[in-house]
Amino acid sequence: MGTTTIRRIAAQLLQVGENKVRFKPDAQSKISEALTREDIRALISEGAIYSVSLRGVSRARARKQHEAKKKGRRRGIGTKKGSKGARQNPKIAWIAKVRAQRRYLRGLVQQGRIEKSIARKIYLMVKGNAFRGVKALEAYLKDNKLLKEK
Repeated sequence: MGTTTIRRIAAQLLQVGENKVRFKPDAQSKISEALTREDIRALISEGAIYSVSLRGVSRARARKQHEAKKKGRRRGIGTKKGSKGARQNPKIAWIAKVRAQRRYLRGLVQQGRIEKSIARKIYLMVKGNAFRGVKALEAYLKDNKLLKEK
C-alpha cells in the first residue's frame, strides 16, 4: 500500500486531517509493508504512526488583558460601548440608592437619634430624590440640626 493511502487511513483512524499524520523515519519500511487497516492500527499503537497535537488558541493575551483590567486599566471612554443607562440600568441604580438611604434612616430611628415625625418627612424627601446618597442625607440632617447626639 502506498504511503498516501496509509496516511489517509491513519488520518481516519486518528480522527485528524491528513496533514497532522506523521510517520517515524526509522519505521518507514514497516509502514510501507502495511496492507490492512488492522496493520495501520498496530503501527499507531506501536507509535510508528502518530498525529501532531492540534494547535489551540493561546490565552496569553487574554490573561494579560485580564490582569490589566484587575488593576483598573482598559476602562476608558474608548472602551465603552453603550450609553450610561445601557451599561448600568438606571432603575436598579435608583433602587439601590433609595434602599441604602431608607436603611440609614431606619437605623437612626431605632437608635433614637431622630424623631419619627421628622423621619417621615425625610422619608418622603428620599422618595422625591432630594439626596444624592447616604452621605448627602447625613449632611442635610447635620446642617439642619435634626440629629440628636448619641
